[in-house]
Amino acid sequence: MHEIKNPKKPLVFYYGIALLAIFLVNVLAMPYIARRQIKEVDYGTFMTMTENKEIGQVQVQDNQIMFTDKDGKAVYKTGLMNDPDLVQRLHDSGAKFTSEIVEEMSPVMSFFVSWILPMLIFIGIGQFMSKQMIKKAGGKNSMMFGMGKSNAKVYVKSAEGIKFDDVAGEDEAKENLAEIVDYLHDPNKYKEIGASMPKGILLVGPPGTGKTMLAKAVAGEANVPFFSMSGSEFVEMFVGMGASKVRDLFKQAKEKAPCIVFIDEIDAIGKKRDGQLGGNDEREQTLNQLLTEMDGFEGNTGVIILAATNRPESLDPALTRPGRFDRRVPVELPDLKGREAILKVHAKKIKVSDDVDFNKVARMASGASGAELANIINEAALRAVRDKRKFATQADLEESIEVVIAGYQKKNAILTNKEKLVVSYHEIGHALVAAKQTNSAPVQKITIIPRTSGALGYTMQVEEGNHYLMTKEEIENKIATYTGGRAAEEIIFGSVTTGASNDIEQATKLARAMITRYGMSDDFDMMALETVNNQYLGGDASLVCSAETQTEIDRQVKELIKRQHEKAAKILLDNRTKLDELAKFLYEKETITGEEFMQILNA
Repeated sequence: MHEIKNPKKPLVFYYGIALLAIFLVNVLAMPYIARRQIKEVDYGTFMTMTENKEIGQVQVQDNQIMFTDKDGKAVYKTGLMNDPDLVQRLHDSGAKFTSEIVEEMSPVMSFFVSWILPMLIFIGIGQFMSKQMIKKAGGKNSMMFGMGKSNAKVYVKSAEGIKFDDVAGEDEAKENLAEIVDYLHDPNKYKEIGASMPKGILLVGPPGTGKTMLAKAVAGEANVPFFSMSGSEFVEMFVGMGASKVRDLFKQAKEKAPCIVFIDEIDAIGKKRDGQLGGNDEREQTLNQLLTEMDGFEGNTGVIILAATNRPESLDPALTRPGRFDRRVPVELPDLKGREAILKVHAKKIKVSDDVDFNKVARMASGASGAELANIINEAALRAVRDKRKFATQADLEESIEVVIAGYQKKNAILTNKEKLVVSYHEIGHALVAAKQTNSAPVQKITIIPRTSGALGYTMQVEEGNHYLMTKEEIENKIATYTGGRAAEEIIFGSVTTGASNDIEQATKLARAMITRYGMSDDFDMMALETVNNQYLGGDASLVCSAETQTEIDRQVKELIKRQHEKAAKILLDNRTKLDELAKFLYEKETITGEEFMQILNA
């Protein structure tokens, strides 16, 4: 995020700006306005107005005559001429000579009115507004209208009532944090042996895995105050304000110890310092103040700092060294058992049918985070309400998984018969190649109903259990499955469509990873050719090799995908009868289950 650098300037600087503005108004604008108010006429007009007795007051100056009309509303001036009878004519016209029209001020009074008085008014208004803003921001001790205060959210004695039982699917993380809870309950047994708790604990993992909820659960279990603040809240546009907020936060924490301080998205202030000129001084000052504060209290003061991030690789080494954030607790995506437990926890909040199989739903939701699983339960409840039912069913849960993965059904998207037939063959091509290969996940569902994500259809495969490692053969089979849809189009229609764009992307990504990251190439062996960036945020990778090597990688990726494409085509040609039969069945029903697919395939 781009930060605006606004270094502090003395108050006299701003007053100087105001003074310059007043000077320009007086020198340039006021004379112009004055000239606009006095109308200049020729001497003949003046004489005519005198004879017609239209003049009110007159002032004869050294080089000009200033006069008003009879009503005194308009002011005129004209040049002074050699006119001996002027006084007599003015007297006869009834003009008054008793007072001057334009009263000149003394130099001292003029300077006071033009300069001193506007400046005093400006300063008075500024001081009044400053006091009002300070009063609203929290009194006289507020720094820069309250910007120096931490504004941390405080949940005293776990106001939200979150405990470890409310956090499912993260048993390892809870075990790591249970020791902190025990210390906050009974610190003496740790002090007796001379042990001290870690000053800081870093929770790392993908978005939506429950890092913030875990931190609140620790505070709930320990029954201590919980200070919560986001890393981005420390960064201000005024230099030094972020550091001031850090000081204020730790001051409050020490006063309420034992307590827990939670800093979410700490990478907003804890990024590595590159040492280059022109960097963000405010962020670095905030980070330096945080490091100083962590060094300023002992591990037995009762203040535990928890922080969460999705980007641990971007943190400054000074922040993650021993003595600062001593312990790193991974909060990973839940496994099958964890997903089932999370689904059951969230299902308690809604009404569900007694025959719901959470294990099956958990297997279908492979790779989902805790937040996504909570969303699946909520989508199932919403679907039940739309269908005017009092509880969610198994069908609601399975459909909600598809909503999260592929989006809602596009009921207004009408495919032509030809397009519908192409999509049917495409999806059966995927399913048939997957079913005829070993080490492939079973087919769970096939549909050709368009979704809001843009997919015209999809084939869902579900692993039987947890799957942490993939062999070279399994990855190759997966690539062949991706190419099965395009291969079916080529065999049946002799042409190809744009429907395989996502398949191509996924197959290429897998094939490239086999060569550059997994060491599954005979030529490169175990040579690392690619590094992964942002492991928990998409896992983007960048090549670390020469241009010649990149060319060779491209060649091997191309050959690998082509081999699997040819393998998929051979499988479909060998099972052409089943391909036609299954595609026709899918075309008519639009959605079929894995059981229906296998019955026809094995018949």
